[in-house]
Amino acid sequence: MAETDNGAAGAAAPQPQQQQQAVQMKVLGQFIRDLSFENIMAQKGISGEVQPDVNVQVNLDAKKRQPDNQYEVSVKLNVSSKAKAGGEQLFLLELDYTGIFHIEGVPDEQMHPFLLIECPRMLFPFLRRIVSDVTRDGGYPALNLENIDFMQIYRAELARRQAAQGDAAPDADAGGDA
Repeated sequence: MAETDNGAAGAAAPQPQQQQQAVQMKVLGQFIRDLSFENIMAQKGISGEVQPDVNVQVNLDAKKRQPDNQYEVSVKLNVSSKAKAGGEQLFLLELDYTGIFHIEGVPDEQMHPFLLIECPRMLFPFLRRIVSDVTRDGGYPALNLENIDFMQIYRAELARRQAAQGDAAPDADAGGDA
């Protein structure tokens, strides 16, 4: 009886280990793919103290690379600043920052959110530094970006896609019924 219990416990132990393989993520490289800074205020010759209204837009992209378990994740920022009074454009910063990751131990069904949430979190401190340096070197006070909630961005994109599919589905159903 004791042998049967030990055998059952021994058989059950390897299964959780196989299911719970540790997630491994290594940043193999990161780089600026594209960077553009337009100092519109300086080009127009506007001078004086201006209160800026800053707008930050974030787009994410991920794709699989060769060899296996390597992925390329891009964070694209579009930062524009307008004067609060008058609404004149002050500057425009566009940044495409990419990281190459080696990832193991993430189940296939969880890979997409992992790539678009965890990988950008790893890249964000470097993005923040670049934006700060470029805006400071462009003649403005250094722009220190607030933390970006990549999970919220991911959920919003899923909701947008589901809404787009929901809008398309009734049309297809209506066409099928007619």
